[in-house]
Amino acid sequence: MSLAEFLLALGATCRLTRFITKDTLAAGFRIWIAAHFGDDSKLSYLVNCSWCSSMWVAFAVASLGYWLDGSLWLQVPEAALSLSYLAGISSRWLD
Repeated sequence: MSLAEFLLALGATCRLTRFITKDTLAAGFRIWIAAHFGDDSKLSYLVNCSWCSSMWVAFAVASLGYWLDGSLWLQVPEAALSLSYLAGISSRWLD
């Protein structure tokens, strides 16, 4: 894995983890998990804990990277997710 591939995977992992655990658009998913498995369930904790979720998201991103071996089918979504994450961080600093 090259440095560029690693950085794209890192950015994608950060953005997907943030989407799952904090984003308003995924709130319905988190609420559904809590309603079906309980607020105190391990699955509910998982989708609300960025530290916990990031491990599983990173595993999925790394696995895709291995199977797709740096193809455009992986690079384009990873780049988009990485840029989205960086834009979100930048907007906090600039606003």
